[in-house]
Amino acid sequence: MPETNQNLSTPTGPLDIMAIQGVLPHRYPFLLIDRILEIEPMKRVVGLKNVSINEPFFEGHFPGRPIMPGVLILEAMAQTGGMLLMDSAHRPAEKLVYFTGIDKAKFRNPVVPGDRLRFEVELLRSRQTIFKMAGKAFVENVLVAQAELSAALMDK
Repeated sequence: MPETNQNLSTPTGPLDIMAIQGVLPHRYPFLLIDRILEIEPMKRVVGLKNVSINEPFFEGHFPGRPIMPGVLILEAMAQTGGMLLMDSAHRPAEKLVYFTGIDKAKFRNPVVPGDRLRFEVELLRSRQTIFKMAGKAFVENVLVAQAELSAALMDK
């Protein structure tokens, strides 16, 4: 993990799951993003989640009609946003992102096994260690969820 303001993203390509695990503390079954496609520092981030029938939540949500829980779509969106905030952090190995609020959440279409979620999260404003972001989730360019996310970047 970089110890300066060096950006996580590189011009040579996306961040894979190993790079994500080097930044976020989440692990199975709660690490809900698979790849970061792009980061524009302090502006926006684009991430992916491949939705598999093997996800543990599908066992009970719902038997015979598996639908990804909306709260987990928001969590994956928040993790994507967390990558944006950690990208700008000074000494990121010493930081954690704590989500402090979710506003204006809307769920527009169900997400089912086989879908690929693309998250687009944009920084709306920041004040010292407090951030507000707007997130959207798409499946094949169809908006399936959106929300405003608030977060704090704190020392571990």
